[in-house]
Amino acid sequence: MTEAPAHDEAHGAGLGSRLNWLRAAVLGANDGVVSTAGLVVGVAGATESRSALLTAGLAGLLAGSMSMAAGEYVSVSTQRDSERAALALERRELREQPEAELAELTEILAGRGLSPDVAREAAVQLTERDALRAHARVELGIDPDDLTNPWHAAGASFLAFTAGALLPLLAITLPPASYRLWITVLSVLAALSLTGWSSARLGAAPPARAVLRNVVGGALAMAVTYGAGSLLGAAGV
Repeated sequence: MTEAPAHDEAHGAGLGSRLNWLRAAVLGANDGVVSTAGLVVGVAGATESRSALLTAGLAGLLAGSMSMAAGEYVSVSTQRDSERAALALERRELREQPEAELAELTEILAGRGLSPDVAREAAVQLTERDALRAHARVELGIDPDDLTNPWHAAGASFLAFTAGALLPLLAITLPPASYRLWITVLSVLAALSLTGWSSARLGAAPPARAVLRNVVGGALAMAVTYGAGSLLGAAGV
């Protein structure tokens, strides 16, 4: 007798949540690479001072990471408040209009392909087990036990941006002056290739276009800021 092959595919809302966090981390790191690289390359166009480059890079890293963290905290806090308000409204409707809510759940399940009888039976069983959870998941798309956490989002954004920003900061300050610009440019383009490939893989999209888009965007940002820095340096600003 042959054994059935193992089925290791992940299911459930947890998988989608993890993928969203991974995608956010990749995009945060990508932002850290591009914004900090543009800043330090622009300063490098104006001066070779290692202290000036380090100061500008650290300022960009801290400002960017704090801005990302604050933005994520505000955004996710608003989302969490909306989720809580929707759950409170659903809880009240279940208390005041149980039959109408049961009919609504039946209609939603039927709209997803179940026959009317099966949809009704499924709605009854889900309601008897946990009415609020059933409506939250089926009607609202919310898991009451896994609401979004603004502190987690803020921390993840802060760490992702910082990790990305460290690469151009170290690349522009550690090597000798004659090599630092090219080392920074090449390391940034390599990092952008990696983040572009990672974001495409997480989204199940072809990686070539994402990598090219990332690399071209980063190269253009560095070219523009370096040109601006060079002009300001030449003007003695």
